[in-house]
Amino acid sequence: MATKEDVSKHGGWRIMTVDVQGGEAPVKGCCVAAGERKEAVATTLEPGASRALRDALAASMMPVPGGFFDMGARKPRYPTDFEGPRRKVFVSPFRIARTSVTNAMFARFVEESGYRTIAETEGWSYVFHLFLDRPADFPHSPPGTPWWRQVHGADWSAPEGPGSSIEGRENHPVVHVTWFDAVAFCSFTGLRLPTEAEWEKAARGGLAHKKFPWGNELEPAGGHRHNVWQGAFPDLNTREDGFAGTCPADAFPPNGYGLHNMTGNVWEWCWDRFGQAPESRLPLRDPKGPDTGEERVLKGGSHLCHASYCERYHVHSRIRNTPDSSTGHTGFRVVADA
Repeated sequence: MATKEDVSKHGGWRIMTVDVQGGEAPVKGCCVAAGERKEAVATTLEPGASRALRDALAASMMPVPGGFFDMGARKPRYPTDFEGPRRKVFVSPFRIARTSVTNAMFARFVEESGYRTIAETEGWSYVFHLFLDRPADFPHSPPGTPWWRQVHGADWSAPEGPGSSIEGRENHPVVHVTWFDAVAFCSFTGLRLPTEAEWEKAARGGLAHKKFPWGNELEPAGGHRHNVWQGAFPDLNTREDGFAGTCPADAFPPNGYGLHNMTGNVWEWCWDRFGQAPESRLPLRDPKGPDTGEERVLKGGSHLCHASYCERYHVHSRIRNTPDSSTGHTGFRVVADA
């Protein structure tokens, strides 16, 4: 893959263009379609959010206490995800949004900034096949994941492509956003993406050594606690939890820190590059991932996770994808220093 950088200023935007050569990229991680991006545009905006937008975001933030916690899994389900080993990590106090960024909040950002996402700029994104009226009309899929279809015109405001909209889904998580798009939102609003350690500490909600934000049972007494796949993946979703695709960002009860849907619903971008946990006998303090590497970490699982194919809906679960990749099950959540 050859790359070329051209950085310039356009109305406060910092534009980086990357020419991708050499055919399609391999599939990256679970249920994540990473295909060729002929011209990936990474955009960082100057801070400029209105007081109203900043106040709205500030009102959504919840405090997470600093301290030590055990990060990762003792027995990794997927060794190549590098979920383990379990290790002691110290995280400084911070604030994190109660929910992932919603369509309504992202729309306010776009209206104020004039920002265009990579999916809009390049004209396409990946849509899950069951959400298309005629999947056969969209034959292009990444290798090994025929349930993802390349749809021209699919983006955050038209999640299933031309003719679709976010009307009625204003309080659902925004999707079809790349890591670069999430960073642009953060730059404009004066916030940032969580590190993986911050994300996982927040997701655990104060519990130790548990699989989920509420405990160890997938469906505890009282029913479903997050939005994941039920049925036979990828062709039959019985919707026993009430949802086929995304659900409202605050649809299920919060964890011990007041945070909703830290597992299921949509994968959430983290700041960190993807890699193995560093070998150290001492506790890590505010780790930020490897210094090098192309792929970025995503956490939490999505509405497409199922034990038969992708049992990655735990607080320690992680996948990776290239920062210019977008799909219909990927969003993000923002944080701020305490």
